[in-house]
Formats: sequence, C-alpha cells, structure tokens
Amino acid sequence: MTESAAPIRIVDSPGTAHRPFLPGMGKQWLMPLYDPFTRLLGVQRFRAELIRWAGIGPGEKVLDVGCGSGDLLVTLARTMPGVELTGLDPDRVALGRAARKAAAAGVGVTLIRGYADDLALEDGSLDHVVSSLAIHHLDVDSRRVFAAEARRVLRPGGKITILDFGGPSGDHAHGPRGHLNALLDTAMRRSPQLQAERDNPLPELLRSNGFDDAAEVAHRQSGFGSLTIVRATR
Repeated sequence: MTESAAPIRIVDSPGTAHRPFLPGMGKQWLMPLYDPFTRLLGVQRFRAELIRWAGIGPGEKVLDVGCGSGDLLVTLARTMPGVELTGLDPDRVALGRAARKAAAAGVGVTLIRGYADDLALEDGSLDHVVSSLAIHHLDVDSRRVFAAEARRVLRPGGKITILDFGGPSGDHAHGPRGHLNALLDTAMRRSPQLQAERDNPLPELLRSNGFDDAAEVAHRQSGFGSLTIVRATR
C-alpha cells in the first residue's frame, strides 16, 4: 500500500509529567521485535475476538489504552470504517510505529503520549474504551485510577472491553515454541502486576469503580498464558 493523506496526529498529553514505564517487550531496545513476537504467538486472533465482543458501531468514538505499535487500532479501522480512533501509550517509539502503520493502511488516528491513569480526554466523550494486553503493566494504584478514568471519559451507556492475562495458566505445547511459552509463563507468574490481577480480577476492579454488569465474557487458553476478555457498561 502507498501512504495515504488520512490525518494522523501524535500529541503529548497536556499537563502530564512523563515518568518511567514498562515497554511492551520489557526493554526499549527490544521494541523492533514486538510485532514479529506477537505474530509468532498468534495475538491477532485474540484481538479480533476483543473487537467482536466490543460491538463497536460506525461513527463511534474509541480509545485504545496502551495502544503500543497500533495493531488493534488498524484492525479496528479495517473492521469498522468510520470509527473515530484515538490511541494512548507512554512509549513515543511505539507511537511512531503506530503512526507509520496507520499511514500505510490509510487510517486516520490521533495518538496521545500519555498514561492509563491520566486519560487526557473530556468527561463523557467516548463510546468505547478498549485495551489489549496492556493493563497487566500497571501497578495496583494505577489500575484503580485507570478504571475510574475510563468510567469518567465514557458517555452513559458506553462500554469498556479489555483483553488481558487472567486465570490459571494451562499446559504448553511441546518443542522449542513450547519451551519459550513455558519460560514466558514463569516470568509472568513472578510479575507483581499479574499478581495484582489474581488478587483483584478485572471484573471486580471495574465493578468497584462504578461500572455496571462487569463480567468476563470469554476465556481462552493461549500458548503464552491464560487470557480473559472482560466487558462492562458505564
């Protein structure tokens, strides 16, 4: 594809003091490996399922929290033309990759360099908040503030849909890829953020911050851990 004139903006979250964050691959210098790595693990099919559960309609306003290199944003644009897309991530390098992907796909997006616990959007301005494999990066306090912030920026009746790690891990395949998955699972089990998810699962987190009908709507066993899709209504 050739680059399109679709509007793409990268902006800093106004008034936000930038602070350390955990990059998508754990280390900034590993960011070029993020897309090949997620393709190897088959993440795209789980993101497609997130989109089905979200039920986004034409012309609606959507925020992707922890958008990373933009795969979910581009998939959303292709699945539902006409949506108004905003991505938020603290990683400027990842946002640059997202902008290049959006340009190549002819997708117009706004990309905000900011944090999940400080959403730089007006009250009640969105129809949907989505997030894919990002909330487990947050510590306990940031998770709580993120849930409150998501509720604030959603209109009454707006939806939040999250894909992330949750529940017990399953068996892993044999062979080299199976060994890689087992190592990943061991590392994730040691993560304080994932321990926070086990102690305070996403449905409970959302309910305790004012969301109605927060519930796990799908649970999938992947090669790199147990995944949950959680949805709630403001």
